[in-house]
Amino acid sequence: MRITCRHADNKEYWTKRWTDIPADYPMENRDVYPLKYAELTVEERNGKILEAGCGAGRILRYYKDRGYDVVGIDFISEAIEKLKDIDPKLKVEVGDITNLKFADRSFRYILAFGLYHNLEDNLDRAVDETYRVLEEGGRVCASFRADNIQTWLTDYLTEIRVRRKTKTPTTKFHKRNLKRHEFVGLFERAGFRIESVYTVENMPILYKFAFFRSKDHKTFNENRARKEGYRLSPLGRRIQGFLMRHFPERFCNIFVLIAEKPR
Repeated sequence: MRITCRHADNKEYWTKRWTDIPADYPMENRDVYPLKYAELTVEERNGKILEAGCGAGRILRYYKDRGYDVVGIDFISEAIEKLKDIDPKLKVEVGDITNLKFADRSFRYILAFGLYHNLEDNLDRAVDETYRVLEEGGRVCASFRADNIQTWLTDYLTEIRVRRKTKTPTTKFHKRNLKRHEFVGLFERAGFRIESVYTVENMPILYKFAFFRSKDHKTFNENRARKEGYRLSPLGRRIQGFLMRHFPERFCNIFVLIAEKPR
């Protein structure tokens, strides 16, 4: 496990990030993370869904607009208030994944994209709570930052940029980075049966350079990228495709796991 530190702590970072951008539009691109993996997980329309760590709402709004019974929680109140403002019918609230208010076996599906790696403490407890509120036979889809070359390079470039801008030391907890076996072990210890683990390129490192982005993404717009996916130019896609074909464990930036709570 590798810890990433920044000049602001995790909650400060996410408060600023969700304050600075509008609420998401419902996600459209079903071929990219995270919607691709949510769709692999949610098999029944009548199964109740919890999106834990719903953030700006791109997945939450996708399922709500399609008539699913979906609830969203996030630990950043600013994100929740924006979602309530844009759609008062959304079932969203401030929540803590390590201490959920829901009764045992409340949900058929739990989607937790980019959630667990934000926890400095009580990681096992968070996965235990996920297990508790899931029905027997229910499924969870979760992502976690990979501990590999891709995320190390991303963290290194970010640290250089932040230090130049702020002149403050990067000593506060930002996120965890786990190897595949560490991520799988978390869920196995809680009692889950692992179905699949995927190596995923959410934002390829090449996307950080405008030269490698698609023409309509040259000027970075986070809401557009979150709605459509982080699109690369033809050259960027060829390079990234080569890296992911031959070195997926090293050049993915997240692992995505789908697991079942045994009956």
